[in-house]
Parts: sequence; C-alpha cells; structure tokens
Amino acid sequence: MKYLIVGLGNIGPEYQDTRHNIGFTILDALAGASNVVFKSQRYGAVAEMRLKNQRLLLLKPSTYMNLSGEAVRYWLQKEKIDLDHLLVVVDDLALPFGTIRLRGKGADGGHNGLKNINQLIGSQAYARLRFGIGHDFPEGAQVDYVLSPLTSEERQMLPERVEKAVEALKAFCLSGLSFAMTHYNNK
Repeated sequence: MKYLIVGLGNIGPEYQDTRHNIGFTILDALAGASNVVFKSQRYGAVAEMRLKNQRLLLLKPSTYMNLSGEAVRYWLQKEKIDLDHLLVVVDDLALPFGTIRLRGKGADGGHNGLKNINQLIGSQAYARLRFGIGHDFPEGAQVDYVLSPLTSEERQMLPERVEKAVEALKAFCLSGLSFAMTHYNNK
C-alpha cells in the first residue's frame, strides 16, 4: 500500500516555526523519527519511508499554502495514489492549541490550503489531520496570528502534541481512519 501524507505550510525562513507551518513541523518529526531526509523535487520537498508493509510518501509543498493543491494533485497522479490513501496535515484556528482531530472528509473550513486542494483534486473526500493552533487574536488579526511564532508556553507543549500527531498518522496508515479517529481525536 502507498500513502501520500502532506503537511501544509509555507517555504522560507520567515515562515519557519509559525503556527501556519505546523504541517511541516509534524512531517519533519515523522521523517526524523524514521531517519529519512526530504529532497527537493517537483512542487515540494519529498521523503519516502516504510512503515511495516506500507510505503509513505511525505510531501511538504513548495507552492505556498494557498496553492497547495498543485503539489497534491501532481503527486497523487504521479504516484497513482487513491484519495482514500491521502492524508493532509493542517493547522486549525477552531481548535485549542495542540488538539488533534482526524476526519475522513469535509469542507475547507475557511483554510485556503484545503480550499485549493479541494478545487484542484475535485473532491473533499480525503482524510485530514487538523492540529489546533488556537484563536487568541483580536478581530481582523487572523493573518498576523497564523504567521506569528508560537508562544513560550506553546513551544513547551509542542513536542508532546507533535508526537501524538505522528502516532495518529502512523495509526491511519497501519490501522485505518476509524481506528486512528477513535484513538487520537480529542486525546
């Protein structure tokens, strides 16, 4: 079995370690735990790893958040991966910081990366792992908030929450969406 695991974020040092790049952070943790390295390829940084009998293709799009669908569509088609083997890791303002929520399909919830993916692959029927980044910002300051660095308290919580997200990704690939949802949602 082959899976495409996509972590959404923006390339460039000015975006590193921001809330909006949590998808990149989680994929870096998954790759690092397996001693695999990302290589620059078409539309993004790509790493391949094995997880028992599953082959995982990890993708950090280089298209910037709002055009993530270009990279997702390209790699789905190139690798001939079905939508039920796609998992997108994304930040979510609607969830408290560090909360993990897996879903098998759904609307974009106002997230421009998901919106572009939905448009370009022509479907909302793919799994996503939403990682809560909270919503502690005044009205009209959403963009500044998602592109700002984590607080010291969030940085302290991050390693344990990222580890849980990595476990959830592995559970999705090894045991399926239902199992992963049951064991990792709201934990």
